[in-house]
Amino acid sequence: MTAPATRTKDGLSLETSVAIPVGSRGRQRRRGGATRHVVAPLAFIAVAVVLFCLFFVWPGALGLLYSFTDYRGVGSMDFVGLENYVDLFGDADFYASLGRTVLYTALSVPAHYVVSLGIAMLLTSHAARGKGAARVIFFLPWLISPIVAGVIWKWLFGENFGMVNAVVSMLGADPLRWETDPTLALVLILIVSTWGSTAFNMLLFIAAIRNVPQSYLEAAELDGANAWQRFAHVTLPLLRPTSFMVVLLTTIGSMKEFAMVQALNGGGPGTSNMFIVQYIYRTGFERADIGYASAASMVLMVILIVIAVIQLRFDRRNDLS
Repeated sequence: MTAPATRTKDGLSLETSVAIPVGSRGRQRRRGGATRHVVAPLAFIAVAVVLFCLFFVWPGALGLLYSFTDYRGVGSMDFVGLENYVDLFGDADFYASLGRTVLYTALSVPAHYVVSLGIAMLLTSHAARGKGAARVIFFLPWLISPIVAGVIWKWLFGENFGMVNAVVSMLGADPLRWETDPTLALVLILIVSTWGSTAFNMLLFIAAIRNVPQSYLEAAELDGANAWQRFAHVTLPLLRPTSFMVVLLTTIGSMKEFAMVQALNGGGPGTSNMFIVQYIYRTGFERADIGYASAASMVLMVILIVIAVIQLRFDRRNDLS
């Protein structure tokens, strides 16, 4: 491609023979497009990084700093070194709340897994009817605030005014002590937490079940496998990545359970069902010992990291085998 002719002062035309490479404009456009494709992702990533640093890294660093001080929420703070951690590891209330949290997690994870997987299997079954309405019904609890859910279930299971005990009394049995019996109070927490958290795990399982190749199930059926055998030997192994994610998220969520328990029974009766996050809350805000509560928060964070790393390595070992 050549440049257009130019004219001299005498009016004579002078042909220029400067050649412009044909592909140069294309390369310039590609460079401009490539720049836009690079800038846009970087802009989105930058926003995410800023928000992560602002709401996660900065509070975490501040909590780590407080854990080495005697800060009480107001006034100045003095550096005390590892004193908070030494006192924490000698605190019987801390071990009691941590043990109750571990017990609750050990009971909660299987309950969440079985219920959410069972509902997902029912909602993806070809024989089921009314699946659209059922999805909405099962998903509604996830939209309700844990505080509101705790208040609703507290009203349902109240010892003196609860609807459940009213029905039990009508059937001729003695009312159950949902608020004053530690074991029944823990059972109630398990029921409410499973009811409220099933929806999210159910959606994960539904998406994974729909990705199971139908040819595998049809081949197993032709080989004479019944419905349970097809589920146990075909569907369930293919759901392992989703199962791992559900177990990991449920474990971390159960270890951090707070709002629903606080609204339901406040960790009662007494402190028998006080979980670790409630212990941190009471220490930091009711006793105004921010430094000591921050040390407990750091210990909880380390425990959660260890749990996540162990589960990740276990899942990776299964993949290699």
